Amino acid sequence: MPNVSFVSEFLLLAFADTRELQLLHFTLFLGIYLAALLGNGLILSAVACHHRLHTPMYFFLLNLTLLDLGCISTTLSKAMANALWDTRAISYQGCAAQVFLFVFLMSSEYFLLTIMAYDRYVAICKPLHYGSLLGSRACAQMAAAAWSSGFLNAVLHTATTFSLPLCHGNTVDQFFCEIPHILKLSCSDAYLREVGALVFSVSLTFGCFVFIVLSYMQIFRAVLRMPSSQGRHKAFSTCLPHLTVVSLFVSAVMFAYLKPPSISSPSLDLVVSFLYSVLPPSVNLLIYSMRNKDLKEALRMLLQYSVFQRGTRLLHLIP
Repeated sequence: MPNVSFVSEFLLLAFADTRELQLLHFTLFLGIYLAALLGNGLILSAVACHHRLHTPMYFFLLNLTLLDLGCISTTLSKAMANALWDTRAISYQGCAAQVFLFVFLMSSEYFLLTIMAYDRYVAICKPLHYGSLLGSRACAQMAAAAWSSGFLNAVLHTATTFSLPLCHGNTVDQFFCEIPHILKLSCSDAYLREVGALVFSVSLTFGCFVFIVLSYMQIFRAVLRMPSSQGRHKAFSTCLPHLTVVSLFVSAVMFAYLKPPSISSPSLDLVVSFLYSVLPPSVNLLIYSMRNKDLKEALRMLLQYSVFQRGTRLLHLIP
């Protein structure tokens, strides 16, 4: 039986060993983080301030934006602090909180993307029933279900993971606390409890994935039957951003967790985890605004209003 030790803190994987590279990474992370804050903040402001965007699709987009902000803040803020202060440590409680928040936000985002696929299915395949199936109360209930499901999933995994005895030190081979890397530190005969929870989550995730695929099969079938090319273009312009986000999210996560052990390495794991935990929240603004005229117009009006307000304040300051 291996020795079970009490761990008061974990040591995360550093991006670089030299001080110059650490500061370079901090600057890079800070730029990405500020860009994500600005982009997602613009979406929040545009959806909240423009009544034209008070529709179910943009209500779910607003929820997705909140989840993106939380997700990138959970992982990147600690990585920036460690790079700035030249440390690798994170407390046991901080690691547990990071695992909980990351699983909660990522799970909620995936469930919300599933709901957004249903929203697009109803809008295109059952447009006459859109108002009755996706009223304000139904949208609020579905969003609450996504957040609640993510919360329960996070409680399950966090409680199971951190109830395991640790026998293999406290070094986590990742830049944030991630369940698979914490399981490597547990006793070999104790991690099976978390494996059971992972099987449950994988089954639920696969069910959502099948639902998304079936929804888009029906959507594409309905779009291709549209007689008007303008109607087809409008339908694709609302579906493709969501489908791109789903594809980016699912492919990055699948590669991170299902890649063969033969190609696994600390450096590759670091890069892949960075891509699926940091990249989607950073690029969702570009993806959703690229083909969405209403959102681009709302963002343009918001920026013009901000510039106008700033110019008015400056004029008042001139004697």
